[in-house]
Amino acid sequence: MSKMRMKAVRCPTDELSLSNCAIINADDFPDDVRHIEVTTAPNYHFVFTVRTHHEIPRGTVGFSLPQRKWATLSLNQEIEVRPYHFDPTSNTECLCNIVLEADFLQKKTVTLEPYNTDEMAKDFLMQFSGQAFTVGQQLAFQFKDKKLLGLVIKSLEAADLSAISSGQSTMPKKTKMGRCLGDTIIQFEKAETSSLNLVGQSKGKAVRQAIINPDWDFQKMGIGGLDKEFSAIFRRAFASRVFPTEIVTQLGCKHVKGILLYGPPGTGKTLMARQIGTMLNAREPKIVNGPQILDKYVGESEANIRRLFAEAEEEEKRLGPNSGLHIIIFDEIDAICKSRGSVAGNTGVHDTVVNQLLAKIDGVEQLNNILVIGMTNRRDMIDEALLRPGRLELQMEISLPDEHGRYQILNIHTSRMREYKKIAPDVDLKEMATLTKNFSGAELEGLVRAAQSTAMNRLIKASSKVEVDPAAMEKLMVSRSDFFHALEHDVKPAFGTSAEALTQLLTRGIIHWGRPVVEILADGGLCIQQARATEGSGLVSVLLEGPPNSGKTALAAQIAKNSDFPFVKVCTPEDMVGFIESAKCLSIRKVFDDAYRSQLSCILVDNIERLLDYGPIGPRYSNLTLQALLVLLKKSPPPGRKLLILCTSSRRQVLDDLELLPAFNTILHVPNLSSPDHLLSVLDEVDLFSKHEMASLHAKLQGKRVFIGIKKLLCLIDMARQVEPSYRVAKFLSKLEEEGGLE
Repeated sequence: MSKMRMKAVRCPTDELSLSNCAIINADDFPDDVRHIEVTTAPNYHFVFTVRTHHEIPRGTVGFSLPQRKWATLSLNQEIEVRPYHFDPTSNTECLCNIVLEADFLQKKTVTLEPYNTDEMAKDFLMQFSGQAFTVGQQLAFQFKDKKLLGLVIKSLEAADLSAISSGQSTMPKKTKMGRCLGDTIIQFEKAETSSLNLVGQSKGKAVRQAIINPDWDFQKMGIGGLDKEFSAIFRRAFASRVFPTEIVTQLGCKHVKGILLYGPPGTGKTLMARQIGTMLNAREPKIVNGPQILDKYVGESEANIRRLFAEAEEEEKRLGPNSGLHIIIFDEIDAICKSRGSVAGNTGVHDTVVNQLLAKIDGVEQLNNILVIGMTNRRDMIDEALLRPGRLELQMEISLPDEHGRYQILNIHTSRMREYKKIAPDVDLKEMATLTKNFSGAELEGLVRAAQSTAMNRLIKASSKVEVDPAAMEKLMVSRSDFFHALEHDVKPAFGTSAEALTQLLTRGIIHWGRPVVEILADGGLCIQQARATEGSGLVSVLLEGPPNSGKTALAAQIAKNSDFPFVKVCTPEDMVGFIESAKCLSIRKVFDDAYRSQLSCILVDNIERLLDYGPIGPRYSNLTLQALLVLLKKSPPPGRKLLILCTSSRRQVLDDLELLPAFNTILHVPNLSSPDHLLSVLDEVDLFSKHEMASLHAKLQGKRVFIGIKKLLCLIDMARQVEPSYRVAKFLSKLEEEGGLE
């Protein structure tokens, strides 16, 4: 039969529109015609399976809307039509595999209801078996009573019949057109931007965008000393996002939607959040400083929170589980998420901001396509509701780096210097990592900068005008001495040893005037070992008590110095003169909180009764400070941390009355000098009196009773230095008797 000139019209019924057939009049074609070829323009040929219907006028062909879109047909357009017959010997006739791209026919339709691809494949074969299909062809598909789907033929594979008949086993061949059979394998793939939720075995291997950036190199992260923390974050927050959505659905698993990074300043919280953003193959992270959210106008702060989540919310509604990941990073999150009810004033702005954030992360209309990363060094200030599972559930402490971590950080900050050979061979980074105990990442970077400055300064001639050595490029080399200069003079760790305070307490050194001093230092050494030991609670508290001026503070400072702990802090009443009770408690609490951040810490609490505001008339004392000290002295440090507490007091009985003595593991008594031999030992060591004067003192002290504190004795010796040598011995002894130290 030759070509016929016909017109394109609409399908007479909706039911026929879903049949994927072109509708013809029975009188236009012979009964054996099953398919027609439609030519719309030169070289534009389309093959349709046909069905007859009495309502179609002669000389016309009825097409559904998807068919007209595919063949670019307009209504009443003239077309050339001729019968089409598949060649039984052709390899393209029998389709063994059809891959279909599926989406909702109505684009506004959004439903997260699962579509079972296995049942869809059976339904498809029931409806369309025997029909002709071409790559790119569009059709409407009614699956059960669900929303109408639009399908596009993505690829076709046909069996090679000639190879099969000759007994050869061959792979199916790609083809542009073919006929669907009853045993053709049907696979469905979701359109790229569709929210269609496909499940089942007949789901095609859709190309999933990997959540981890393929160009990402873990070695080039620039994060030192945080390997363990980064591994934990990856395991909890991203492992579930790497797997396909259907596996996550089968597990009933929910992704982690919030991470809280907390720890001391300068330890790499912001750097880690930034690296997480670049590691993920997601949208550019939104980085917000907490205070930027707050606004002076009523309701504007909450609106700022809503704007942050608006883009993720819109995509969630449009694409459902197929939405991409949106990362929102809150720096200084404690500024907007303080515990509700804790902020003074009746505006309640902070409270409503917290409420808005809670609603967006895990409210009634919760979002599943977000990852909120919060950073703070004040975790205690954040509202508890934010820290439960489902919100900022992964809380990771970014603490001070250990020795290996410090070596990694120094390596990162000196890599460019090594590349251009600007670092001397005598610089041993492992040695520097050992010496920089309790340095944070930022302080280590500052140390490298300070060493570079010292090296550059050597090449600057500061005469009448500042000049740079012309050969500076070649000469500039950062040496070991530059690092040591920076370590000694420029950079001190915030969580390091209070070296100046200890030096001040040990100005006169320790004078070994007798056995008690040796025993106290030996017992102090045992307490240090006990604190270092892996077994035990990790807390050792020691009280050095004795009469006033007996040298308790100096001995405690010496024990603290002997410990060689990376964190040593001195807490004295002088630092808190004029503080109200609550401020004093907060100040003491901060010292202990800082100590918990270090692996090994020592706190020296001097003159504990002065901290308690004790007065004998009354007696009076600060109960608030007492209760705070009782709690802190008994509180064990976090797992893996060790804490040695050294306290001094001249009022043992008072501490006993206040029930403070049981809080200490060990109580060491520091006595006064109690014999002439003790006194003579001190005089020998200070080297003030001549041999003749010492002999005279020895004779005059025999049979006398001595009772004086070492501190008071050293004051008398300083006074005796000012007296003329001929009167020195007599003046010294008379003053000793006046002070009650000699009877």
